[in-house]
Amino acid sequence: MRNIFCSIALCAALSAGVAFAQSAPLTFEVASIKPAAPLDQMKIAAGIQRGEMPKLGQHIEGSRAEYTYMALRDLIVLAYKVKPFQVTGPDWMNTTRFDIIAKMPTGATKADAPKMLQALLEERFKLVVRKDSKENPVLGLVLAKGGPKMKESAEAPKAIDDSVPLKPGEMKMDGPDGPVIMTVGKAGSATVNMGIKGSMSYSVDPAAGTMHLDATQLAMDGFADMLTQFSQMTGGGGKRVVDMTGLKGYYQVALDFSLADLIAMARAQGMDIPAGAPGTGGGGNAARPADAASDPSGSVGLFTAVQALGLKLEQRKAVTEQLIVEKVEKTPTEN
Repeated sequence: MRNIFCSIALCAALSAGVAFAQSAPLTFEVASIKPAAPLDQMKIAAGIQRGEMPKLGQHIEGSRAEYTYMALRDLIVLAYKVKPFQVTGPDWMNTTRFDIIAKMPTGATKADAPKMLQALLEERFKLVVRKDSKENPVLGLVLAKGGPKMKESAEAPKAIDDSVPLKPGEMKMDGPDGPVIMTVGKAGSATVNMGIKGSMSYSVDPAAGTMHLDATQLAMDGFADMLTQFSQMTGGGGKRVVDMTGLKGYYQVALDFSLADLIAMARAQGMDIPAGAPGTGGGGNAARPADAASDPSGSVGLFTAVQALGLKLEQRKAVTEQLIVEKVEKTPTEN
């Protein structure tokens, strides 16, 4: 807090506030939980072309908190402030999705939302977790012979100021590390400002069945997190990618993915992708490139993409902190 003059009256008020916060755990005043309806892909695509961001994920405005079309695993990630690879539990948590609308108590802020979501999951899903730490196989992101082939950014990324009004064409959503601003362009292109995680832009070529991604001001630990998600979503053994490059700067990273890979990622997360979409090979399993067999992560094209950056992935071991789901109900208690 800024410019606090510690008068007797103010100190007394602050002390009373602290005592109340300690005695009363933060919970939502009221919350509705419903199974998420299937996505209307055509409606979403049309909305994006009009510059309308689909309201998916976490959105907190004022006293209203919404979690839309979110898998139970992702809700746990938000509630306990961990990475997706740190959550171990039943496979159905990855694909069973819910819509939650909740009202926060007076005086609560976005920073309080994780604790309230945690209490909600424990009450309504009977969630019981424990923490564990052990050595597990991982994929080490290391330097290849010849060193990195990425351009270093001159400046570090800056956090997004949540109070600054959006510009025309911008859409804001709440990410795990703060607000994210997305600007949708033409012909399947967009720019995403992830604040302290850097920025990225992508463009889709439906005819070639590919997507090109450019990231700027990206730290290597953030890049490792991105690779971890890609590896897990494409069924690449679920191994965590750990930054072992020793690079401390921020870099410009360019990657190319096939649309078939991206569709596989979405389907692995329980999203309803219609058969015959670009890159699906007419709804069947897309052919895997020749380099897939040599990819230690098991995910299509990832190994080749990383090599092009002067990096490589190696089998390693590292201590991983895990959140073990010991008990959870598929159906929450009634609203």
